[in-house]
Amino acid sequence: MGMKVNRRKFLNSAGVTAATFTILKSGSARTYAANEKLNVAFIGVGGRAGSNLRGLETQNIVALCDVDWQRAAASFDLHPQAKRYKDYRVMLAEMESAIDAVVVSTPDHHHFHASMAAIRLGKHVYCEKPLTHSIWEARELAKAAREAGVATQMGNQAQADKDTRIVQEFVIDNAIGPIREAHVWTDRPSRGLHGEYWPQGVPRPADNPPVPNTMAWDLWIGPAPKRPYHPSYAPFNWRGWWDFGTGALGDMGCHYFDPVYRALKLQSPTSVEAVSTRVNQETYPLGSMVSFQFPARGDQPPVKVRWYDGGLRPPRPEVLKAGNVMSANGVMLVGDDGVILTDWDNGWRMFPDERGNEYGTPPKVLTRSPGHHEEWIQACKGGPKAGSNFDWAGPLTEGVLLGNIALRSELRDDLTEKKLLWDSEAFTFTNHVPANQFLRREYRNGWSV
Repeated sequence: MGMKVNRRKFLNSAGVTAATFTILKSGSARTYAANEKLNVAFIGVGGRAGSNLRGLETQNIVALCDVDWQRAAASFDLHPQAKRYKDYRVMLAEMESAIDAVVVSTPDHHHFHASMAAIRLGKHVYCEKPLTHSIWEARELAKAAREAGVATQMGNQAQADKDTRIVQEFVIDNAIGPIREAHVWTDRPSRGLHGEYWPQGVPRPADNPPVPNTMAWDLWIGPAPKRPYHPSYAPFNWRGWWDFGTGALGDMGCHYFDPVYRALKLQSPTSVEAVSTRVNQETYPLGSMVSFQFPARGDQPPVKVRWYDGGLRPPRPEVLKAGNVMSANGVMLVGDDGVILTDWDNGWRMFPDERGNEYGTPPKVLTRSPGHHEEWIQACKGGPKAGSNFDWAGPLTEGVLLGNIALRSELRDDLTEKKLLWDSEAFTFTNHVPANQFLRREYRNGWSV
């Protein structure tokens, strides 16, 4: 347990292996002066990482890693003092003693490997959502972080919003009675006629354009199956491909499910079933509906949570009048005595209007967050756990990714029952053995764990 990672062994290894690392606690054991800054390294610095860089600009940014230095140029220019890398394994080996914390803003298929490598060096970790690409990875990553004693946070920023506290307070106050249904929806993957987000339901491209000379394509592929470069994958559209992303559900589920999980005190679903447009083995469907059944929790009854994407929405409740808008993205809780609805722009509202106007807002009983990134900074320095630490983010990600397994085309023809029955404690689908193959993915040679 006290042995250091051998740098040469790390660099000579093409991947992150359990034998290479021991779980150290250098990150968690250090104490900080009141105004001392964290030394933070970033893995992935284009696109989504820009927001994380801004959220952590009060700290020392000491290293930046990206496989495409042209896409990373703006971040490099903002932080000229930071050392630059293309391979995060090399960065972690060379900068181990200089790094306190690591931010992972890569495509989904790298989340587990990058985060686990940092945790096994005793570094605090912030990882974008969803926490991992597979359910097994989510469980293993949460376990490793717990054992290492490091501070963690997943990038579902809305968990820190006051509106997330407010919906919890509605439920705490029993404002709409027992809740038996929840509905969550998004306009992703494609919005409107022009598909401003990313394509799904498409085949693999047949042409082979050259790799941009600024990109290390083999490093971008990382643990995923090898395939030729194509702009249909990088830098943005990877979200719709099974090998790299987690589709609309994985991309937005950790945002929108979070307040539902918190308010209704959800843990693991007992079943999941899905219907969708046509699915292939390359990309997620254009649109889907996924239903999750959760058991009773204390004095709260069993509840069904239904997800809709591709512009689909739930049936309009009778208590919503013509002027009450159900926006393109939203969450709705249906209770015996009313409905609570949010469109993410105007906060939570209770319906029918008469009941909502009479009730007003729930009593304020929950502490407000200092901010999503600030939560993690404080946790790294010995403060309370961040709101989406991996013990929270892991089970939340597991639940979301169960829905993706229900969408797999390989299961559709031989699934005799509509529902996949899930035993979380045994980590298995009890009524359909073939579905268990999708709990964990195979890694490309050199990237095993």
